[in-house]
Amino acid sequence: MNGVWSSWQIWALLSAVFAALTAIFAKVGVEDINPDLATFIRTAIVFASFALILFATGQLRSPGPVSGKTWLFLVLSGLGTGASWICYFRALKIGPATLVAPIDKLSVVLVAVFGVLFLGERPSASNWLGIALIAAGAIIIVWKR
Repeated sequence: MNGVWSSWQIWALLSAVFAALTAIFAKVGVEDINPDLATFIRTAIVFASFALILFATGQLRSPGPVSGKTWLFLVLSGLGTGASWICYFRALKIGPATLVAPIDKLSVVLVAVFGVLFLGERPSASNWLGIALIAAGAIIIVWKR
C-alpha cells in the first residue's frame, strides 16, 4: 500500500465510520431477535467476508510457522472480541444506540490505560487530555438529568 492507504490515521477513521454504521445497523437488526443469535449471525458474516477477502487477494495460504505466543494472544483477542460483541448486542437490544455506543467507546480510555500498564506506552500530556475528554464526553452523554 502506498499514499493515503498507507496511513494508519485513514484506516482508524474508516474503522470509526464502520463502527458507527455497525451500531446503527445492529440496533435495527437486533430488534426482533435474540441478541446472542444476532451476534452469531454477525460473526458468521464477518468470518465469511474475511475468507472471501483472503481468497480473492491470494492470502489464503499457509502463513508458515506461528509461535505459541502469537496463537495465545490471537485466541485471547478473539475471545475478547466475542465477549465485547455479545455485550454490545445485548446492550443495543435494551438500550438506545446513542447511549450504548458512547459507553462502548470508553474502550479508548481503557486501551490507553492498558497500553501504559501492559505495553509500556507513554501517551503525551495532550494525548491524556484527549483521552480524558473522551471519558468526560461519554459520562456527559449518559448522565441522567
